Amino acid sequence: MRSHVFGRSLALFLSMGLVVGLSACGDNALPSSGQGGTDQNLSGEFAGSGASSQQSANEAWIAGFRQNHPQARISYDPSGSGAGVNAFLNGSTIWAGSDAPLSKSQIRQSEAICQDGTAFDLPVYATPIAVAYNLGDAGLNGPDRHLNMTPETIARIFSGKITNWKDPELARLNPGATLPDLPITVVHRSDKSGTTKSFVSYLHDAAGSAWPYAVGENWPNDLGQSAKGTAGVVMTMTQAQGTIGYADAAQTTSLGSVAVQVGNGWTPPSAKAAALVLDSARPAPDAVEPNRVVLDIDHTTDQAGAYPIMLISYDVACSVYRHDQDRSKARFAKAWLTYIVSEEGQRQAAANAGSAELSEAVRARVMASVKKIEVD
Repeated sequence: MRSHVFGRSLALFLSMGLVVGLSACGDNALPSSGQGGTDQNLSGEFAGSGASSQQSANEAWIAGFRQNHPQARISYDPSGSGAGVNAFLNGSTIWAGSDAPLSKSQIRQSEAICQDGTAFDLPVYATPIAVAYNLGDAGLNGPDRHLNMTPETIARIFSGKITNWKDPELARLNPGATLPDLPITVVHRSDKSGTTKSFVSYLHDAAGSAWPYAVGENWPNDLGQSAKGTAGVVMTMTQAQGTIGYADAAQTTSLGSVAVQVGNGWTPPSAKAAALVLDSARPAPDAVEPNRVVLDIDHTTDQAGAYPIMLISYDVACSVYRHDQDRSKARFAKAWLTYIVSEEGQRQAAANAGSAELSEAVRARVMASVKKIEVD
């Protein structure tokens, strides 16, 4: 029931924003193709950096965007959300990818980068976060191999309360699996990460007292091993039996993954299952600054087939770039964001990165903000 309420509130919020955008600007139609606007003479070098989760999607987006803008040379450094936002705030890049919404202090800092007002963040990429493990020697690895776990079980593993794969709680939840007598090694991010924040937010909301830590972008304990970036976590897990970690589901297909308890069933990670949760997301109540589109998801949904551990990744830009900068930066930002949230752009990301496509309602709200980027 709660997810249906969220869905109705988001639909009303989005429809209101779309109506305002349409009435204010006649060319504010939702893009269905990947043209990236009408600026076909765009040329130059355009750099972005940030969330490593977006890397595969950005590779596909860059290739698709350049088909219509062959003179644009685009680079994206998957340095991590924190580093990407810092690079944007010091003027090194045109846009940043971030797995976490902007903080209040970051918004204040952006006044030095944006000519008028502040930066804004828009959802461009959504993906399930897999709780992945390496039990290949026990025959439990592979895209179709899953172990059942409740939110509390996951929390007890990642807080060090469950330390062996043959633990009675795991055996009870997985009566058909032959679990090895093997220590559990937790693998987590070493860098400041929006993926960490999304995963910890799920544990905080869904696991109750089994998860004793506050929500943040840094991993909250010293358990197990740490690795930098999504690729580092996945590589560390693949190198040793008994490891368990969290990462973009599209990058963990060689490992096994947890099917999470949702209501009375068990749901493994998939783009389709994550899309059910994304479609019922609600506007974040504290993201009130102009043009921001930040979404809260229901980690405690009981909707059948939904997968509630997911990442919503944002792109950060200015609505008005500094006038002393090359005006092509604003032109690029507008064309780029138009393209990646288009139907074609979202379809390309889904095909190449396994992401969940943004719904038409979410894309409409995002485009209402993109249209406000000043290019003249």
